[in-house]
Amino acid sequence: MAVIPARGGSKGLPRKNLRLLGGVPLVARTVAAARAAATIDAVYVSTDDPEIAAAARAAGAGTIDRPEEIAGDASSSESALVHALGMIEAEGESVGVLVFLQCTSPFTTPAEIDACVAALGREGAACAFTVAPDHGFLWGVGADGAAFGVNHDHTAPRRRRQDLEPRYRETGAVYAMDALAFRAAGSRFCGKTILVPVDGPTIEIDSAADLALAEAMLVVRADARPPIPSGLKALVMDFDGVFTDDRVLVDQDGREAVFASRSDGMGLDRLARLTDIKLLILSKEPNPVVSARGRKLKIEVRQGIDDKLPELDRWLAEHGFGRGEAAYIGNDVNDLACMRAVGFPVAPADARPEALAAARYVTKADGGKGALRELCEALILAAG
Repeated sequence: MAVIPARGGSKGLPRKNLRLLGGVPLVARTVAAARAAATIDAVYVSTDDPEIAAAARAAGAGTIDRPEEIAGDASSSESALVHALGMIEAEGESVGVLVFLQCTSPFTTPAEIDACVAALGREGAACAFTVAPDHGFLWGVGADGAAFGVNHDHTAPRRRRQDLEPRYRETGAVYAMDALAFRAAGSRFCGKTILVPVDGPTIEIDSAADLALAEAMLVVRADARPPIPSGLKALVMDFDGVFTDDRVLVDQDGREAVFASRSDGMGLDRLARLTDIKLLILSKEPNPVVSARGRKLKIEVRQGIDDKLPELDRWLAEHGFGRGEAAYIGNDVNDLACMRAVGFPVAPADARPEALAAARYVTKADGGKGALRELCEALILAAG
């Protein structure tokens, strides 16, 4: 079981756990990493905040109401973990391994989570956590105010950095624990401990400056977004806010018009010609403009659908596809059921926070301004 403590209060960076990084709330990024890990059976977010709970559920996690008495500034993460473990087990779930994840480590990967879980039991280990190798020269200050070398003798000739004894710094991202040992000790360090060194960014977000640095790091990371899964056979698209910028022009006679992107149209045409992916527009609003756009692009349209998921299931069944073989791109709360159901949920960059939290892939472009073209090109590339 993975548990993500996420308080609503934060003094260093207010509403920290809901801050967006790459268009996705920090709590949703951590939920997505946990859900993608092969060793994790269930993911829970422990929170005292209704908005965080909503974002966690939108991202596919279960939620645990964190009592006020263990949700203050002085409350430990362990207190939230002990409470969450008790709540989970009270529901009849047997927990063998408890994995503690933190929203403040936005670049946590499923592979890092799996590596920590795999380390448990190795040579009797009860705890494993991620660390970053630290090759720096560490200094301390004595009672007299004078500096002294901690991991080196500053009075001796300077040693090469690579000759220093290896040191490791906690990343704060992933801790895996034997659940029985953790319950007995009440601490994440509940017995023999194994370090799991990781590569890549190890930033912890506790301030606005940290968040800005993470945004800059996200831009240069080649693997900043998850890869397109193989085997996708269908792309289902909402209309308003995906094909359009979510605005509508209404004239004095009540006629409506919208702005759409020719580049998106070109991308969809290329996707249809270069892959076997089937396309569907699934819209809540019955509108002639939706029909006209579908005819222009030669894409099937089903509209006037208040409850989209049953219609999505009907269309998938007609083509012999499973939910896991479909991608769905949506931008608002009425898309959430479909986004949670399919194998690859996508959102435009300017989607509602709830849709961003449910998405595994967020485009860099806004809806109606190239989001579909970006997604189509990524699908074409993934299809070879």
